[in-house]
Amino acid sequence: MSQRIRLGLNIDHIATVRNARGGHSPDPVRGARLAIAAGVDGITAHLREDRRHVRDGDITALANLCNELNKPLNFEMAVTEEMLSLAENLRPHAACLVPERRQERTTEGGLDVAGRVDDIGLAVARLTKAGVRSSLFIATDPAQVSAAEAIKAPVVEFHTGALCDAFREGDMALYEKELKALRLAAEMAHKAGIEVHAGHGIDYDTVTAIAQIPQVKELNIGHFLIGEAIFTGLETSIHKMRLLMDAARGLTSR
Repeated sequence: MSQRIRLGLNIDHIATVRNARGGHSPDPVRGARLAIAAGVDGITAHLREDRRHVRDGDITALANLCNELNKPLNFEMAVTEEMLSLAENLRPHAACLVPERRQERTTEGGLDVAGRVDDIGLAVARLTKAGVRSSLFIATDPAQVSAAEAIKAPVVEFHTGALCDAFREGDMALYEKELKALRLAAEMAHKAGIEVHAGHGIDYDTVTAIAQIPQVKELNIGHFLIGEAIFTGLETSIHKMRLLMDAARGLTSR
């Protein structure tokens, strides 16, 4: 039987809505609690340098909630001294190292591990020493997978944005090209002993093909599920995604 794939919910955009007005509502920690009750396997949150969505207090509260409910917190972070120190003190279950530019709307592309082997390798070593499982958010590029292997990263998360965008835009030639690249990269990482995750831009229409890749162990989905929850509720949006993920693996949702 196929292994059940994990679903992590990125909680950032509940905080985005809160920050549009200021104050305390909607509360991303409340959203995380509801999501866990609805069946997500973990919570992801990206503390950006500019604090445009989740803030330091949110991360601390989310870590406490995940510890209380025995669920993993995946702390997305840039490779900076500030974020490394925060991760060492917070000690979340996992830290996903991502590229970050102040001007971008969302994370654009993957981390250039191949071009930054020394500093990213040191970051992974520091996190490992602190008991934090490192993940590298990378493109489906064999050079990036090889670099991840070289610095002994335990996990890579492949950026699926281009794949999902191609599908939504009806460019099926590009979509098939991106899907093939994801399959090959997932196989390469798995053979190197690296756990494979995927995320960015995934919705109900694109999740099945990605979840069918046997090496993929976890999907991290945020913006779409939070947006869908405006119309259907968070529990319903999560349940529908869970059904699609399980069906892709030939399983029955619990």
